[in-house]
Amino acid sequence: MDQKNRNRTILFVIIALVAGGLLTGFTLYQSAPNVMMMEDISPYDFDETTARFEEEVEAAGWSIAGMHDMQEILAGHGHEVDRIQIYELCSSKYSAVILEEDDERIVSPLMPCRISIYEKSDGNTYIARMNSKLMARPFGGIINDVMQQAADETEEILENILE
Repeated sequence: MDQKNRNRTILFVIIALVAGGLLTGFTLYQSAPNVMMMEDISPYDFDETTARFEEEVEAAGWSIAGMHDMQEILAGHGHEVDRIQIYELCSSKYSAVILEEDDERIVSPLMPCRISIYEKSDGNTYIARMNSKLMARPFGGIINDVMQQAADETEEILENILE
């Protein structure tokens, strides 16, 4: 292979690698919201979904640390949105393990666990939450272990509603 063809081949390989890297980055960027957040359609209307959710949370031994009626809050500021309630959930057996150690407290902004129940214009009610298992992995150690367990229990609570 002469020098001219060799240079063309090297240039082609470099362009292909750059294009491949850009395409991979763009694909990851576009799919990140679908990986980081989870959403399910509830088989029930909004009122039934929220009632069942609150019952399941209590039955599982978790607490509702707070609830935000975003439709009401935003209406007070002159905005009109469909029904949406954001629940803050807490399980003391998990939160205590993370909050008792200085090095683990860095994830406290992720606490308590949040679940949103909302209506969309299609008339369905949805349940959404952060993919805690995915978010926990980079932390490793105690944070990963505890968040994995808490995420499993949260999914069990939701499975009882979604079945």
